[in-house]
Amino acid sequence: MLWLKIRRFLRRGVPVRPRLGAPSGFAMSHYNAPFEIHVHGQVQLRADVDFSQLQEALKPLWKYAGARSLADGASSAYEEEPGIQFDAKEHILQMCWTVRGDEDFRQSLDEMCMSLNELAEQGAAIEVTFYDAEFDEDEAPEDEEARDDFVMLFVGPTPAAIMQVQRDLLVQDVVNLMERHFDGSELGGVVSEIDKLFSQRFDALVSSLEIGKPPRGLGGSGHGGGRRPRHLH
Repeated sequence: MLWLKIRRFLRRGVPVRPRLGAPSGFAMSHYNAPFEIHVHGQVQLRADVDFSQLQEALKPLWKYAGARSLADGASSAYEEEPGIQFDAKEHILQMCWTVRGDEDFRQSLDEMCMSLNELAEQGAAIEVTFYDAEFDEDEAPEDEEARDDFVMLFVGPTPAAIMQVQRDLLVQDVVNLMERHFDGSELGGVVSEIDKLFSQRFDALVSSLEIGKPPRGLGGSGHGGGRRPRHLH
């Protein structure tokens, strides 16, 4: 089953990420870890998915946090964040959750995405931000940069569903940028060209039989502007 990943490297600058105080729920084994890792996204699940299935799919996350169950590990390290929530009535998984960890958390993300593919009703994007917990922009030397990193993950029941959400996000970004200079009614041709690119990518993916591998491209640097602010909800 396919899932896609895009990396965006963050550059030092402003605005800086606000410090929210000492985290309340970090496992002791990760207390001195170099990163605060924020997972953010919403996934529409199939109507037949129950809590036990979701708990198993998210096991790589809550187990990494040192919890014994999803209920035990659903709370974020920061009380201001809602954590991991399952709306059984609407069949929605909502994540705004922080854990402290290291680079090995990426393996947990890989495992989670593969499992969520089996439960997702449609394609969805999941943002993951690695904040350098040891970096202080006010005190760091001018030539020193934070080790922040941003990864955009895409999950879904099929490659087509995943590429659809990728396409929608790209169109939104491009249109928002170009509407500063053009009327929205003038951008139909731009959207058509984006659609052509995704059609070509999907056809190439199918014809090459690389369903199990993420396609190349669509990576690169982020939009600039320094460290990403935390999601506060």
